[in-house]
Amino acid sequence: MIQELKLIGMYVKKHIWQYIFGIAALFIVDRVNTLIPLLTGEITDGLASGTLDMNGVWQIVLRMVLMGLTIAVGRFCWRYFLFGASRSIEKEMRNDLFGHLETLSMRYFNSHKTGDLMAHFTNDLQSVRQLLGMTVITTFDATVMLILVLHSMIRYVSVHLTLVSVIPMVLIIIGDIFFGKIMHKRFLEKQAAFSELTDQVQESVSGIRVIKAFVQERLELQAFCKNNANNREKNMQVVRLHALVMPLLNLVIGVSVLITLLYGGYLAILGEITVGQFVAFNSYITMLVWPMIAVGECISSFSQGMASMRRVKTILDEKPDITDTADCDKSLTSIRGEIDFENLSFAYHESTGAPLLDGISVHVAQGETLAIIGRTGCGKSTLVSLLARLYDLKDPGMLRIDRRPLTDYPLSVLRSQIAFVPQDSFLFSDTIANNIAFGLDDAPMELIQKAARNACVHDAIMEFPDQYETRIGERGVTLSGGQKQRVAIARALIKDAPILVLDDSLSAVDTDTEKMILESLKRERAGKTTLMIAHRLSSVQHADHILVLDDGRAAEYGTHEELLAHNGLYKSIWDKQQLEKSLQAEGENAQ
Repeated sequence: MIQELKLIGMYVKKHIWQYIFGIAALFIVDRVNTLIPLLTGEITDGLASGTLDMNGVWQIVLRMVLMGLTIAVGRFCWRYFLFGASRSIEKEMRNDLFGHLETLSMRYFNSHKTGDLMAHFTNDLQSVRQLLGMTVITTFDATVMLILVLHSMIRYVSVHLTLVSVIPMVLIIIGDIFFGKIMHKRFLEKQAAFSELTDQVQESVSGIRVIKAFVQERLELQAFCKNNANNREKNMQVVRLHALVMPLLNLVIGVSVLITLLYGGYLAILGEITVGQFVAFNSYITMLVWPMIAVGECISSFSQGMASMRRVKTILDEKPDITDTADCDKSLTSIRGEIDFENLSFAYHESTGAPLLDGISVHVAQGETLAIIGRTGCGKSTLVSLLARLYDLKDPGMLRIDRRPLTDYPLSVLRSQIAFVPQDSFLFSDTIANNIAFGLDDAPMELIQKAARNACVHDAIMEFPDQYETRIGERGVTLSGGQKQRVAIARALIKDAPILVLDDSLSAVDTDTEKMILESLKRERAGKTTLMIAHRLSSVQHADHILVLDDGRAAEYGTHEELLAHNGLYKSIWDKQQLEKSLQAEGENAQ
């Protein structure tokens, strides 16, 4: 808890004056509130004894009006400063959380669900805001009111009556401590249930096409209902605890009020206190109810806020696996594009897993095109992911660019010099123009259209009613598979990077379009290095070199003609694809 409080303190320091002004205004409001019962008692005694005339009444009324105005202004001030500070801290914390997530490595996102991360940005930060806003207000208000009210009860009324009336309320504080421990545990379970529910919705919406295609709506609904029921049950556990505690609080408060009426009335009859003091004391008892109840609310809110803060801090404490090394050369600002794989071996889990890539050695000169092919799961995508340091090698020297280990380059420089088209052609819910220009700041429309033409998607874009300003759905759902791939290619081409990586990026386009894109790449990227992963050998047969992977090893290496002559795995794949092509052509002719 100490570490969480230190982290909260860092944010509070930035807004310390807002808290000071807000708490000062809150104190003034509380102080003025405790003076009102005294005026009520003064009026009662004055009228009962006949010592108060109308002029005196009007003076007291005027003082009450001024007090009311002071309370109104004070309430506005403390709300403005304290709620404003908590909202600002929530915004800053959300910015920091998102910024930190962007620094984390792929390993973290591979092992954490999107729904759970979303819960941190919504429910958890909302609870932290409540902790830094309403809980601060309630805690200070309850503490100050308790002290001021007790002081007024003792000083202006009776010590004995105060002690007798307050004793039952001590039970509230004892119960609140026990209540807070249980609430903390139940709130953690509630947040975890909400995370599961959020993740269920996110996955179902993202995969709605698959759900519909396999007619699994009922099964997904059942899974959602199960998570929703669990979420309801965890929330109901919190509600039940509140439902049990609040009546008990009211019972104790009722006992205290009853004692006040009996004993206070007895003292008033004996003449030890005046009627006005008795009336004022009853007002004070009513004012004392709020601080006592607030103790439970403060403990509950504090437990919830600290539980959420611990969840947020867990993310902020997560360290990225891949960062700029201490000896990276900050003077490096660009690369030429020469690549060397030197006996490269890699496993996702070095200590327990078998190598996914083993002993790969390839040299790619600047301006050359290297094609990488192989069966599914043989490590093709992993090999090119290492190039952008999405994962790190045990020995950085196994992969070099321009004869320097990747760790010599600052990450921002390395990745800015590599244009990447992944297998999953991810597009953002934005306009087509903004998706293409994603890697550049303020790219002119002429450059965007040029990239689209080179990716052979310009004509398709122009057929949309809003053309380049067409907004595509989540993950580009309104585009076809081939259109998404070509927009992703255009996004990479507009960077004009020294190294271009195409990870099976032509699988959804027809052979004629594929041919036009390849010709465009050859023309536009003369002198620049390109790495291509493909399953169709027609896409890579004109590459300068072709690397054939088999079970993570370099099975064959050479040009298209050399590999055909070798009569190995490449030749086998080529023959199968040629046979499929012939059978398809025969089928089309038969129709």
